[in-house]
Amino acid sequence: MKRNLFMFIALFISTISIAQNQINYDEFFGETCTSIMVGRKASTDGSVITSHTCDGRYRTWLDWTPAAEYKKGDKDKIYKGRLKTENSYDNRNLEMVGEIPQAEKTYAFLNTAYPCLNEKQLAIGETTIVGPKELVNEKGMFLIEELERIVLQRCTNARDAIKLIGELVKEYGYGDWGECLTIADKKEVWQLEIFGAGEKHIGAVWAAQRIPDDHVGVSANISRIGKIDINNPDYFMFSENVFKQAKKLKRWDGKSEFKFWKAYGKVEKPFKIREYYILNKLAPSKKLSMDMDELPFSVKPDNKVSVHDVIALYRETYEGTEYDMTQNMKHIKTKKDDDGKIISTDTIIASNANPWPTGSNRKLYNYLKENSVEYQRTVAVAWCSYSHIIQLRDWMPDEIGGLAWFSFDNPAQSPRIPIYSGSTRLPESFAQCGQKRHTEDAAIWSYRKANKLATLNWQKTRKDIEQEVEYFENKVSEESIILEKKVEKLLKEKKYEEAKELLNRFTSDITGASMLRWEELKNKYWHKFGLGF
Repeated sequence: MKRNLFMFIALFISTISIAQNQINYDEFFGETCTSIMVGRKASTDGSVITSHTCDGRYRTWLDWTPAAEYKKGDKDKIYKGRLKTENSYDNRNLEMVGEIPQAEKTYAFLNTAYPCLNEKQLAIGETTIVGPKELVNEKGMFLIEELERIVLQRCTNARDAIKLIGELVKEYGYGDWGECLTIADKKEVWQLEIFGAGEKHIGAVWAAQRIPDDHVGVSANISRIGKIDINNPDYFMFSENVFKQAKKLKRWDGKSEFKFWKAYGKVEKPFKIREYYILNKLAPSKKLSMDMDELPFSVKPDNKVSVHDVIALYRETYEGTEYDMTQNMKHIKTKKDDDGKIISTDTIIASNANPWPTGSNRKLYNYLKENSVEYQRTVAVAWCSYSHIIQLRDWMPDEIGGLAWFSFDNPAQSPRIPIYSGSTRLPESFAQCGQKRHTEDAAIWSYRKANKLATLNWQKTRKDIEQEVEYFENKVSEESIILEKKVEKLLKEKKYEEAKELLNRFTSDITGASMLRWEELKNKYWHKFGLGF
C-alpha cells in the first residue's frame, strides 16, 4: 500500500513539474494562445465576443486597476517584464524603458497578464504570431502587453484603440515579436497583427482587418490577414509603411499580389489545426479542409453562436476525430464467469488516457508501439495560465454589458468565473501568482491540484470534472440574469456603489463556491489514488 502511494505521489509531482515546464519553447513559442471572435450579428443575443487563452508560464495574478485623473505634464512610465511578476507589488526584473505623456483621465481595466477589459466595454484578446527574428527591434519601447494596458486606459472603442497603437509604435517603437490583438467593442471586433519594422527601424508594420458583423474569426498564433483593401477603411487599417517596408526588407517583390501574412508571417500557409477545426466546426457547410492553401479570414457560421458555444470550443481536444490523441490508447477488457472462463472481451480506452500527454509520455507510448500518439495542438492545453471569453452588449449599461467568463488553469477542466466591466474588486486569492511556486494564497492552485490529479486517470475522473464545470456555467448563466436586473435598477436609482458591490460579491461568491468544490474533488482523488485507484 505504501509503495503504491509513494509511487503515485512521485508520479503526481512529476506531472505537476512537467505540466509547468514541459514546453519546449523552440517548438511551442509560436503556439501559446487562441482567440475566437464573434460579430454581433453572428451571435445568438447580439453580443460581440472576443477571447483569449494565456497558454504558457505567465503570471496568474490579476486585479482591477482603478480609473484615475492626472495633472498636465504627468508621465506614464513604460515597463518591460510585467508578464512574469508574482503580484502587483513585485518590481523584480522590471525594466523601465521610457515615458510618454499621461492622459488626463484613465479608465478602470481588468489587469491580467495581457490586459483584457475596461469599464467602457472595450475588450482585447491576444495571440503571439512570432514572425521572423529579423523584424524584431528590441530597442523599441513597447511590448504588446503595455500597448494593451494603455489603450484600455485611454480608449472606448476598437478603432480608436488601433489608431492609438499605430501612433505609439510609430513614435516610440515596437520591441516585441509578432503579435495579434483581437480588439472588440460593443459594435464590432477587429484583428490587429503587428510586427517590428526590422532591427534598424524604430517603428512597426501592422495591419488590422475587421471581422464582418455576421462572421466569426480565429487567431491561433499565425498571421492570417491577407490582401489589404486600401480603399475600404471600414474594414481595413494599416501602417503607412506596410508595403514600402516589405519591399525594403525584400519580403515582397512589389509585383506579385501583396498578402500581409506572406510578407511578414514566416508561415507556409495562414492556418494550422486550431484555425481549421474552429472555423470548420462553426461552418461545416463551407467544407473547409486542412489541405487548402488558405482558409477564409473569417466565415459566416451555419448557426448563430452563443457565448456557451465559444466556451465549449475552448474545451476542445478533438475527441472522436482523426486528431484525437487518445484514439490509440486502448486495452482489452475481459469479462469472466464464476469459473474464471472468459465470456466476452472488449477494446476500451485506457483509464489513464488523456488528451494532454506530456512529451515524455508520448515518447514512451511511441517507443512501445510506433505512432501510438501523434502530437496535436489542442485548443485546451494543460499548460494554460488563464483564459477568458468576453461578451460585450450594447443594450446594457457599461457596468453590466461587459462580462468576462474567466478561468484559471486548463480551460477544459476549470469553471468559469464571472467578472463584469463594472466590477471594482476581485477576490484576494486573485492577487497572487501561482506560477513561481506552490502557494495556497494563489487561486489557481485551488483548481490546478484537482485538475492535475484528474488527468492521471482521466477516463474515470472526467465525469466529475465535466459535471462541475457544467454546473457552474449554468449557475452563472441563470443567476446573472437576476443579478443584472438588480444592478440595472440600482444604476437607474443612481446607487452606483451598491450596484458595483453586487457585482463584486457575485464574482466572489462564484469563486468561493467553485474553489471549495475543486478542493473537495482534490481530496476525493487523493483518497482514491492513495488506495491504488
